[in-house]
Amino acid sequence: MDLNTVLDVRDARAQEPWRPGDAWLGGGTYLFSEPQPRLRRLVDLSRMGWEPVRPAADGALEIAATCTIAQLSRFGRILRAPTAPLVEQCCRAFLASFKIWNMATVGGNLCNALPAGPMISLTAALDGTCLLRAQDGSTRLVQVADFVTGAGRKVLAEGELLRSVTLPARSLRCRTAFRQASLYGLGRSGALVIGTLDPQDGSLTVTITAATRRPFRLRFARPPDPARLREAIASAIADGDWYDDIHGLPQWRRHMAFHLAEQVRQELTGGDGAR
Repeated sequence: MDLNTVLDVRDARAQEPWRPGDAWLGGGTYLFSEPQPRLRRLVDLSRMGWEPVRPAADGALEIAATCTIAQLSRFGRILRAPTAPLVEQCCRAFLASFKIWNMATVGGNLCNALPAGPMISLTAALDGTCLLRAQDGSTRLVQVADFVTGAGRKVLAEGELLRSVTLPARSLRCRTAFRQASLYGLGRSGALVIGTLDPQDGSLTVTITAATRRPFRLRFARPPDPARLREAIASAIADGDWYDDIHGLPQWRRHMAFHLAEQVRQELTGGDGAR
């Protein structure tokens, strides 16, 4: 779609002062998908030269905001970690063409803050941390689970940039289980649940996205039994937190979240849990 209100496109390396009507341009798959009447200038990040995925010395992974879904998928196939299958599962949750895969970015998916954003699901489930950079050059760290605050809402201030997301080494060593539900065979996720089992201390984490307006990450020091799992989900997620759109009613999303969370629990614990 042509953005007929945009008058200029600037290279982000120039570091020009931010002004009203500016927007960061990553892959542009969302920006060019619908009218953006408030925009006057795009600040292009494509020439920043950030390495798509960079292993850190402590075993963590830093994923650049400009990393495309195709690049992340390719990296996931060579990743030697128990969480490697989860990378591809979340990439496939896009249900998008190769054209989108080669343009859409991890950062764009997080910054759109849509409930069904699978990069939100992936990075929240693996306890990712967002590195945010303000216009004055200062930075701050925010957990992915706290970065998205609602449907289309995030904690970014005006002109602030999502630079990268870091996944800690400990999360990469976890066993994972993935469940996704949609009203249609090739439809947007109506509920997406990811479980991680930490081999170091035996803790279980269940992350619920797509069914809710924002990510919910529940951690259990020991795997719970079915009743305790249901109680924890019901306590953490209020009635108004279940998402409502053409891809699923809140009641259905709630039901599927409970159902998928129990499947995840059983897969990671063999059906056992604390009593």
